[in-house]
Amino acid sequence: MARYTEARCRLCRREGTKLYLKGDRCYTKCTIERRPNPPGLHGARRRGKITEYGLQLREKQKARRTYGVLERQFRRYYDKAARQPGITGENLLRLLERRLDNVVYRLGLGASRSEARQLVRHGHFTVNGRKVNIPSFQVRVGDVIGLKERSKSMPRIQELMERAAENTPPAWLEYDPDRAEGRVVDLPTRDQIDVPVKEQLIVELYSK
Repeated sequence: MARYTEARCRLCRREGTKLYLKGDRCYTKCTIERRPNPPGLHGARRRGKITEYGLQLREKQKARRTYGVLERQFRRYYDKAARQPGITGENLLRLLERRLDNVVYRLGLGASRSEARQLVRHGHFTVNGRKVNIPSFQVRVGDVIGLKERSKSMPRIQELMERAAENTPPAWLEYDPDRAEGRVVDLPTRDQIDVPVKEQLIVELYSK
């Protein structure tokens, strides 16, 4: 499976904002605060006025990199969102939010989306009592996301369970610290998705 293996701080610098791709380190050792210019040999040079297409492209890249999906997969999410009733941009973000790796991250059981994705791939999580190791798995209202019993004894998992107990998940999720389980109680609304993305620009980009 293809994945990004270079420095994640380069992605934040390229988008000009924090994407919080490295978990807690983004709060303590953030490269963008010391080097706000885009990466590369000519990143520090003053650039001309960005075009309309450039603005749309940057918003798409920002969303794609935040959720850690590749271009082809992101396009499939957009096509699916366009077929659903309602506002296409909000449908797109709702689909991305309902990925299992993102739900694990939102519950606090992963310091970052990349860590949550790795834990899901390694088979530490269950959905409705059944092991699911597909990070892109789409959760539904009423689904219960839990940890395998054997995984709860791992030191890193125990740290994340303590983290989740102190974490406040978004309103569309509930977390039971005693059972280390999360539940999807509703579909996320746009005001509950704190990703700083102008989704309408993404829709304009793909509508051309």
